[in-house]
Amino acid sequence: MALIVLAADKGAPGVTTAATALGAVWPRPVLLAECDPAGGDIAYRLPAADGGVLNPGRGLLTLGATARRGLHPDQVYEHTQKIVGGLDVLTGLTHGEQAAGLRWLWGPLGRALAALPHADVLADCGRLGGHPETAELTAEAAMVVLFTRASLDHVAHLRERLQVMPRDPQVGVVVIADPRQYRTTIDEVRRIVAATGREAAFVSGLAHDPKGAELLRGQWGGRLDRSLLIRTARELAGRLAAQVRAPEPAA
Repeated sequence: MALIVLAADKGAPGVTTAATALGAVWPRPVLLAECDPAGGDIAYRLPAADGGVLNPGRGLLTLGATARRGLHPDQVYEHTQKIVGGLDVLTGLTHGEQAAGLRWLWGPLGRALAALPHADVLADCGRLGGHPETAELTAEAAMVVLFTRASLDHVAHLRERLQVMPRDPQVGVVVIADPRQYRTTIDEVRRIVAATGREAAFVSGLAHDPKGAELLRGQWGGRLDRSLLIRTARELAGRLAAQVRAPEPAA
């Protein structure tokens, strides 16, 4: 189905939290894949489906060990785990030094994730630009979603990133916005994006909600479902899923 890359230019302003929230409310079957060469932390921040801990040694690293002999989409689920709530995750590298031996992996991984049957893939790629080899994965995506905050430095980096990105795949922008100025902030960033001359599929928002983010680390429940984080994530997930909807099979 569809591979959607989630990333940022300056730092990673809540990309992993956003990716987890989107995965939790995605309207179709979905896999959350940690594809940040600098290392991931889902294995340390989220509990397993049985309430225990995830195995940090199982995921992208073990997939890479078998992929040297070729990587087929069906192999991916042999290395995934389930977190609380039932979301399938492919945990990332545990530290950045491991990426040095996996520079060849990103292209084959992108092709395998893009061809994964029966599920979309949300790929948390952290910060773009720090590891140029991940461009091979990004090139396989149906969409790249850039996350930003409304601060001057973050928006300046977003503007520069938009100007150097290739025309394909299509790009969307999500602002991690203060709920008190939510619509105003999104509108301001939308004007800045339009001024770059780089066409964006959309400019949308996700609430900056530290309490919701903390709830997301534990057991799903009514309080989390009513949080601003999940309410805005559900709206964003519906928009994204519609944007990259797989074509209907021919009659």
